[in-house]
Amino acid sequence: MHSSEAFTHIEPDLLPVLEELRRREPIFHRPEFASTQADFEQMTSPGYWEVGASGRRYSRDFILHTLEQNPPVDADAAGWQTSDHQCRRLSPDTYLFTYTLRQGERLTRRATIWRKSPGGWQILYHQGTVVSAEEEDVAPSKS
Repeated sequence: MHSSEAFTHIEPDLLPVLEELRRREPIFHRPEFASTQADFEQMTSPGYWEVGASGRRYSRDFILHTLEQNPPVDADAAGWQTSDHQCRRLSPDTYLFTYTLRQGERLTRRATIWRKSPGGWQILYHQGTVVSAEEEDVAPSKS
């Protein structure tokens, strides 16, 4: 298995979940899923928090306040590109969704933990990590 396949292999039964979550990422930048403060509150669980690409941790309250003060850009309109999408089931209703995000010259790896609830999809956690050099990734070893 090539290293890129190790990071993007999807179990066939998860393909519908992968497609649903792919359309929702990057989070907060898809106006068809969230464009109001109430939408952002609905899409984040009460315990939501994130680690930004800088390594700084942000609380849900901080993120919601920031989104209220500075409405996010539309990812498609800004020309952002996502790739290397992957989805893993963590529990019957919880999934880890990972991908690569290119914003002009900035390249980051993203990871979001999503939960499917009767009220819809909610984000539990998100992290972004800046890729400092486009070097070959190292695939997990087979143990």
